[in-house]
Amino acid sequence: MDGRVLIIEDEIELGELIQLFLKKDGIQSDLYPSAEEGLIILKKQVYDLIILDINLPGMDGFEFLQILRRNSAVGVIILSAREADEDIVLGLGLGADEFVTKPFAPKVLVARVRALLRRFKAQKGNVSGRIYFGPFEMDIGGYSVVKEGDRVPLSTKEFEVLRFLIENAGKVFTPPEIYQAVWKQEFGDVTSVAVYIQRLRKKLEPDPAAPELLITVRGKGYLCNKKMVTYES
Repeated sequence: MDGRVLIIEDEIELGELIQLFLKKDGIQSDLYPSAEEGLIILKKQVYDLIILDINLPGMDGFEFLQILRRNSAVGVIILSAREADEDIVLGLGLGADEFVTKPFAPKVLVARVRALLRRFKAQKGNVSGRIYFGPFEMDIGGYSVVKEGDRVPLSTKEFEVLRFLIENAGKVFTPPEIYQAVWKQEFGDVTSVAVYIQRLRKKLEPDPAAPELLITVRGKGYLCNKKMVTYES
């Protein structure tokens, strides 16, 4: 499978083991032991996915993710020995696409990497088009949202949730329906949907507490305000 992965992991033996399993699956990877080095290499090299440890020397994974999401929507899988719900919610809230707790089976991690790379490739290969809503312009093919010439820093998953609701504007979807459509899984942590809706509102709504674009329908779910959306093929 085509794809290039950046691994940021200070446990070198674990990082090299992940590299070995990725290589067996035909996936190229580079390994760096610190978030600071990861940020430097990202200025020189383009990656399709990042495998990010949280407990790093110096800058931790959460800080790295905050900086990354200012101008990049590259996919991120978090690795962490932490299993607390608040850490998982924080990681997803900062823009991670997956959260894998240690210890883990390398084959399972590679399967998740493969699934994400496949999904990202398929989505970027879809027919391009532009969608306008309020002061924003969404470029489907470019996987970006722009406001008055400035790119809005959305994670891959944030973009996918927004795109799903906008392309189905006017229709109400329950959290499980959104989860299944975006995450491509029938079962999982559907509370992630609320986390992403909240993050999108903070980035797109003039008043997140009184949303005009992404509206909550009490007792049912969420919908995108169709009156705000204009499509262009």
